[in-house]
Amino acid sequence: MSFGAILLLSLGLAMDATAVAAARGLAARRIGIRHVLLVAVLFGGFQAFMPLLGWLVGSRIGPMVERFDHWIAFVLLGAIGAKMLHEARKEPEDQPADADLFRLDVMLVLALATSIDALAVGVTLPMLGAPFAATLATIGITTALTSAAGLLAGRHFGAALGKRLDIAGGLVLIGMGTKILFDHLSTG
Repeated sequence: MSFGAILLLSLGLAMDATAVAAARGLAARRIGIRHVLLVAVLFGGFQAFMPLLGWLVGSRIGPMVERFDHWIAFVLLGAIGAKMLHEARKEPEDQPADADLFRLDVMLVLALATSIDALAVGVTLPMLGAPFAATLATIGITTALTSAAGLLAGRHFGAALGKRLDIAGGLVLIGMGTKILFDHLSTG
C-alpha cells in the first residue's frame, strides 16, 4: 500500500471527526487553544488507536482469507463510505449548551463514535500489506490536524462545512475500496 493510498485513506477516515469538530466550532462562542488541543488529541488518538485494534484482529484472520481479502476491503470501505453519505443527508441533532460542548466525557464519546469506522478499516490493513507504524501515525496525525482545522473552520465558516466533509469522506472511502478491488481483480 503506497503512502498516497494511506494518506487518502487517512483523509477519508478523518472526515467524520472533522465534521463533528466543525459542528463543535459552529456551536461554540469562543474557542481557545485548550479546545483545539482537546479535539486534536482525542480525535487523532482514538482514530490511531482503533485501527490498531482492528489490525490485531485482521492479522489473525488475514492468512485465512487472503484469497478474497480485496472483497472484504471493498465491502467494508464501501459500507463505511455509504454510511457516511447516508449520515450526511440526516438533519443535524440539537446542539448541547455551550458549557457542555467540550466536557471531557462528551468529547470522549464523540472521539469513540467517530473512530468506529477506523476499527473496521484496521481489520483490512494487514491484508493489504500496509506498513504498521506509518499507517497508524498517518491516520492519527491526519485526523488531529483536520479535526483542529475543522473546529476552527466551523467557528469561522458555519454549518455548511459539516455535511460536505462527510460526503467527501464517504466518497474517498468508497473510491479506496473500489480501487483495491479493481487492483486485485486486474492482477489476479
